[in-house]
Amino acid sequence: MNLTDSDKAMLDGAEGPAVAAAMDLLVRYGRALDAEHLCDVRNVAGTMTQPSPAKARLVAEGGWDKAYAVLNLDSDGDFAIPDMRVPTCQLQQSFGPDAAGIAPHPAHDLVQLQSDAESFYGRKGVNILATCTPYQVGNIPVRGEHVAWMESSAVVYANSVLGARTNCEGTASTGAASLTGRIPCWGNHRRANRLGTHHIKVRTRVTGALDWGMLGYFAGDLVQEERPVISGDLGQPDLLDLKHFGAAAASSGGVEIFHLPGITPEAPTLESAFAGDTVPEAVPYGADERRAVYEDLNSQGTRTDVDFVLLGCPHASLDQVRDTARLLEGRRLNSGTQLWLMVPRALRTTADRNGWTAVIEAAGARVMTDSCPAMSRTAPPGTKVFATDSAKQAHYLPAILGIEAWFGTLADCVEAAVTGRWKGELR
Repeated sequence: MNLTDSDKAMLDGAEGPAVAAAMDLLVRYGRALDAEHLCDVRNVAGTMTQPSPAKARLVAEGGWDKAYAVLNLDSDGDFAIPDMRVPTCQLQQSFGPDAAGIAPHPAHDLVQLQSDAESFYGRKGVNILATCTPYQVGNIPVRGEHVAWMESSAVVYANSVLGARTNCEGTASTGAASLTGRIPCWGNHRRANRLGTHHIKVRTRVTGALDWGMLGYFAGDLVQEERPVISGDLGQPDLLDLKHFGAAAASSGGVEIFHLPGITPEAPTLESAFAGDTVPEAVPYGADERRAVYEDLNSQGTRTDVDFVLLGCPHASLDQVRDTARLLEGRRLNSGTQLWLMVPRALRTTADRNGWTAVIEAAGARVMTDSCPAMSRTAPPGTKVFATDSAKQAHYLPAILGIEAWFGTLADCVEAAVTGRWKGELR
């Protein structure tokens, strides 16, 4: 790899052993990827504070510095961790305090471990956003900015909707980037790797979160880890639509960037999404394909009794919280059904002030922060069947928890929570 003088100085220890370990990791990582050099990053979204038995052992042995060295730098070194060199945020972690007595919580010592971690890393310059949607709560990189983010739905949103540049990084690479402001320049950091590879032509109107999620699920399954370009009969999407589209595409496949000509920033036209090259023959997405995706997502449900309704994956926007409150106002959940709405804690504060949380909780539902059932691998005790408006959760949670899934609109899900039965259908 071609290292700058600054890179070499960090590698040689000029900024201390922790930074040297971070640069050593990045050099090894870059060489494994055949990256020619590193690039500057000014924005990191990673994981430092989530509790685990392994982290508890490391903290007991050598404190938080040791835990960061081992888990975030792949190093056995015994050294102090300096302040983060570049702005860094914590993504989702374990459930927050508002889940006490509601979610099957980890042991008390792990709850305390997370609180201690937040205090330690907060002092080191980590913003404890604790959400898979950092772009909803102030972390919004600009077009063309190189960043180092984890979490598949956050990565695809950053690349596609914001026009920032990141690969789907890991705990160690983001930990090293936080201390150096550098990351291997490969993959999505390079313009040639951001161009479209497949063209999907939409022939049936796509509007609303349900349809955008299903289209994303279709696109991801089709292209796997490549880059879809979607044109045709598309309604104007909003943040919620694009959030659901990207999360679904990253679940059924491994999509990290997509283009919607005339909507997303790097594709003003269909031709520009392919850099002026010949546009590939279009794969159609029409009524038959739409129906097939819906049936696929609902193929894991056989029983119509619903124990659990999960909303907010990726974490809910304020619009979703408002709409949930409107649908629940004056109603009560079925006695055998729980509803959890997952939101960023910063947005919960706004929802509280707007009165939406009170309406939702008066119906017997819960607004919770910091994590989700897939991340924490937990659901209400006894759950056998759940319903969700997220194609991502319908894809993952049955495999993670061994439960059945129903997928539908927000209204379908709220109705299931109130009646205890699934009645959703494709309209």
